[in-house]
Amino acid sequence: MTAHEALKTYFGYDDFRPLQEEIVQSVLDGRDTLALMPTGGGKSLCFQVPTMVMGGLCLVITPLIALMKDQVENLRRRDIHAAAIYTGMSYEQQKTALDNCMWGPYHFLYVSPERLESEEFRERLARLPICLIAVDEAHCISQWGYDFRPSYLKIAEIRDIIANSEASNSPQGVHYPLAQRPLAQRASNNHIPILALTATATPDVVDDIQERLAFREKNVLRKSFLRANLSYVVRQTNKKADEIVHILSKVPGLAIVYVRNRQRAQELAAYLNEKGLSADFYHAGLTAKERAAKQEAWKTWTPAQNAERRIESCRIVQNCVELSSSENNNTTPHYTTLHS
Repeated sequence: MTAHEALKTYFGYDDFRPLQEEIVQSVLDGRDTLALMPTGGGKSLCFQVPTMVMGGLCLVITPLIALMKDQVENLRRRDIHAAAIYTGMSYEQQKTALDNCMWGPYHFLYVSPERLESEEFRERLARLPICLIAVDEAHCISQWGYDFRPSYLKIAEIRDIIANSEASNSPQGVHYPLAQRPLAQRASNNHIPILALTATATPDVVDDIQERLAFREKNVLRKSFLRANLSYVVRQTNKKADEIVHILSKVPGLAIVYVRNRQRAQELAAYLNEKGLSADFYHAGLTAKERAAKQEAWKTWTPAQNAERRIESCRIVQNCVELSSSENNNTTPHYTTLHS
């Protein structure tokens, strides 16, 4: 099966978006690849399509739990077997997910970077038929970046675990971790390719990502970050809540409002409801059950319903981004309240 056949058969698209095909081909060629694409540029297809062509299991590492759930559900709707392991799952649920990936026709396993630190997970990982490692939000691996997460540094170790399960050690019986070998020596080892994806990276971060993920050779593919369908407006006002009411009353559809803290998120949601707008809040202080209910309500919104809007706390920006993965957000305005 070719990449174009997989794109059409499994995902229903006739053509790739700009740069997607080049990234997919780079992965299929077995090359470690860093893809710089704007949010909404179709990053997920860049690892989903080659995985379906190769026929193995793709390990997807992402810090966004709601993104895991959303993509797993979307893949299952396309009759593609996928699983996710995240905080809140019972031991039995996690074991079942890993068993399915080991013995069943599963193609995608989504995990958080923190999961890579579990010794039990590492032991099971060595027995999975992994053909590709996809790293979402790859800038988190760099200490030069704005969102450094130490758990991302474990990914290079995971590459060694997978490689050791597929190939024997050196003739002398001595194994040197991939990240500790000179760049020129990495290409001589038959390691599973890695695809790193991010929407933001300075030149220093670009270099750091490739080094810390133990790329066999430098390979960066970039897409323009110009988004013709987005516009930015800054308004100066002393009555921010009333200005938000005015904007949301004029623009139909879903919207996200970022605020500084949890209390303000709840207060603003209540205020918008008082003004006749359907609003809700979402922040890290909610229970897992509450977050799941609010996430589901957001995802299942349709234009036929009242214009529903979610009020977010920028203290948990990642959760805000997760919610914005709803397919109903294609023409959704996002507004940020600025505080001096």
